[in-house]
Amino acid sequence: MRFPRWLLWSLAVPLLWGLWGALTEIPEKWLDPPFPPTLGYAVWSLTMLPFCFIALSKIGWRLTPSARAIGYGCAVGFSGAAGQLLLFWVLRDGPAYLIFPIICLSPAVTIVLSFVLLKERTYPMALTGILLSLPAILLLAIQEPTTASAHGYFWLVLTIAIFLMWGLQAYFMKSSANAISSEELFFYMTVTGIALSPFAIAMNGGFQGSSIKGVGWTAIIQTLNAAGCLLFVYAVREGKAIIVVPTVNGLFPLVTIVVSLLIYRKLPGGYNLAGILLALIAVLLMAFDEVRHTSDVRVESSTPNLPVKAVD
Repeated sequence: MRFPRWLLWSLAVPLLWGLWGALTEIPEKWLDPPFPPTLGYAVWSLTMLPFCFIALSKIGWRLTPSARAIGYGCAVGFSGAAGQLLLFWVLRDGPAYLIFPIICLSPAVTIVLSFVLLKERTYPMALTGILLSLPAILLLAIQEPTTASAHGYFWLVLTIAIFLMWGLQAYFMKSSANAISSEELFFYMTVTGIALSPFAIAMNGGFQGSSIKGVGWTAIIQTLNAAGCLLFVYAVREGKAIIVVPTVNGLFPLVTIVVSLLIYRKLPGGYNLAGILLALIAVLLMAFDEVRHTSDVRVESSTPNLPVKAVD
């Protein structure tokens, strides 16, 4: 049984994003002076550049000069980057323990759109895994309530907007397959991310709190995020979005929890433990069923058509 490339990418992305998720608070909480997370966004956008150069070199630095390709590229780029910026904004006024469980269910948007519009289908065991992955992701995202009070309800509107943006981003990655290459998509993701950096700097009130040490540590950590973004594009493009997206979103919080346990001695809560168990079951069901059927199709297609001997 051979593992398809999309599955390897789908397993590599959570490792990168999970490690990034566990380390991302270091510049803000461990450095003196603390490095602001909004400036971390600006640093992240720049760490996309090396991977963008690698991607473009694979296609000879050529971009498709069509309005459709540019439109898809900007849609993927802005939906992801704008959602990230809005998250910084909404965390100022809203409770994180409610915001993250809402946002984390964005794969549901991708799954529904891919099923209805792209006609993606899967097998019964994998479908069971998809259905299990959504409550698993929700349980993994649950946080302890804090004493901070929410200001108004605008944070909820913005949270739903992020939920939709991130669900649409993965759908656009897949639906644009006939209009633009994976490498070009990543180019637009990089350009839009950098274009929104001035807004992140303005949200921070300028460069206050920045330091060479903070920039350096943040760049190292955000490189994990940027590498994961490129592999995520390849995974969605080469696999089924209804399988890849819940697999990645179910595994990377799990990796973050495990790494946080090793580094910070931070034990997960009961809900998180239940989410870990469900996520593992869901991913195993999805991956095994898809790989099994892919292998069956490969064997059938490689079987020679032997001549049939006539019977006298």
